[in-house]
Amino acid sequence: MMKTLLRIDSSPRVARSHSRVLTASFAEAWLRANAGGRAIHRDLGAAPVPVVSEEWIAAAFIDPAQQTAEQRAAIAISNELVDELVGADEVVIGAPMYNFGISASLKAWIDQIVRVGRTVDYPSNKGLVKGKKVTVISTRGWEYAPGKPWAAHDAQVPYLRQILGFLGMDDVSVVCAEGLAGPDDARRESLERAAAEVERMALG
Repeated sequence: MMKTLLRIDSSPRVARSHSRVLTASFAEAWLRANAGGRAIHRDLGAAPVPVVSEEWIAAAFIDPAQQTAEQRAAIAISNELVDELVGADEVVIGAPMYNFGISASLKAWIDQIVRVGRTVDYPSNKGLVKGKKVTVISTRGWEYAPGKPWAAHDAQVPYLRQILGFLGMDDVSVVCAEGLAGPDDARRESLERAAAEVERMALG
């Protein structure tokens, strides 16, 4: 059976993005390890998804048969993104840190895929997106790992684990390339270590 990888990039940078280099490496290694598989690339940096609107909210909580044309248009991208996620066997997310958290483009994607009845059950609040392995590739300027100087300020990885778990994705691995705002040698060492870990995870 052909497997599908969903690769998500959320950096607004293109040529200078460390997270993009690492997600690309993951996808290449994953395709080598999964002959006949395919990788879908959702580039939130180059093509941001819209933020949730009033029409979106109205559409998300009524019977689709009762949606107006405006509501159907507002919810269309959400339906596409949810289908993309549900149809994937594995997910890799490139998540550069911005102001201690995730980028606005990644947050907009998350808001689009958290859907009652599709990705989360109500009123049980149990996630419906099951059986997927997720790899989060985090890039950040300083050191936020447990025991490091900025650990208490990490609102990125804990949030991603929480929201992915809320949707039912509890098989989440994280690769962090840290200290990228530091000296050249330290930055190079961190990226090389992350690249090796990324390849190991992609190859399974």
